[in-house]
Amino acid sequence: MSLLEIRNIRSHFSTPGGLAFAVDGVDLSVGEGEAVGLVGESGSGKTALALSILGLLPPGSGSILPGSSIRFRGEELVGLEGKRFREIRGGEIAMIFQEPMTSLNPVFTIGAQIREVLEAHRSLDRRSAWKEAEALLGEVGIPDPSERAGAYPHQLSGGMRQRVMIAMALAGQPALLVADEPTTALDVTLQAQILDLLKGIQVRMGMALLLVSHDIGVVSRVCHRVVVLYGGKVVETGPTEEILGQPKHPYTRGLLASRLFAQEGRRALTPIPGEVPEATDWPSGCRFHPRCSEAMERCALEEPGLLTISGVGGGSDGPEVAGARLRSLRCWLHHEDKVVEV
Repeated sequence: MSLLEIRNIRSHFSTPGGLAFAVDGVDLSVGEGEAVGLVGESGSGKTALALSILGLLPPGSGSILPGSSIRFRGEELVGLEGKRFREIRGGEIAMIFQEPMTSLNPVFTIGAQIREVLEAHRSLDRRSAWKEAEALLGEVGIPDPSERAGAYPHQLSGGMRQRVMIAMALAGQPALLVADEPTTALDVTLQAQILDLLKGIQVRMGMALLLVSHDIGVVSRVCHRVVVLYGGKVVETGPTEEILGQPKHPYTRGLLASRLFAQEGRRALTPIPGEVPEATDWPSGCRFHPRCSEAMERCALEEPGLLTISGVGGGSDGPEVAGARLRSLRCWLHHEDKVVEV
């Protein structure tokens, strides 16, 4: 059984333009100790999916539709409320948000904010929690952790603040860490440092990681498996090395063509034309067809199902997770490769 098992999740938001179906029938699983990358442009539904997992959709405007299922260690999270959900959120499942300055409280010290998590999820007394907060700051590579624990967020650099967010996430000793664009606001050097830190901690602690990013190069550095999201739907999944080496969906190929990998040297980038459509008005048929250079007439008329096209068994360089070698694809170009529709 997977650690996290998501089935047919549909999340929408109320907007002035109508209901926005940001996540529209997504299936996704994360195994014990597995690192999975969730990739797509802004507006593809990545953050909405991450927030749905932790029950953090904006109250009053965002909601998960009936028929959706999010199971963590077999326990259904959709509809779960109260003390039990608070125990899971921040404890068994933790999240690193995109911008630490909006996530950290500016009027409390770093140490006090980490201590609060420790008191809530590990029942430590104030003195022990403060000592553990200092230890966590040292673990994520912050120099002089005893001194930094007494600092306020504005007194730290962007890279340091992101390390603080990682320390706070680790405070509850989670089995699953959800990281939503954790390197977006950082320069390339700091990005690499934070990604290496996340990977090292994930391996050392044996926890699972769901890394959300618009940059397929970022997830390739850390993850065993990649899930590509477009228009609120999964369009391709597979082991990282196969997705990078043999991308099959035109959207995945577009993401790779618009990303310059260091080993490739200098070359012209090829951006994907157009923009992600509004979630209030998804196109008919395949949602990528208006931007796809390989689109056929059928693509505008019929929506392709998500097909398992190849692969069995566990991953080659990651934990033995059922189905980790499967390649899935939502594209009429590869309809003849069909093994089974899921």
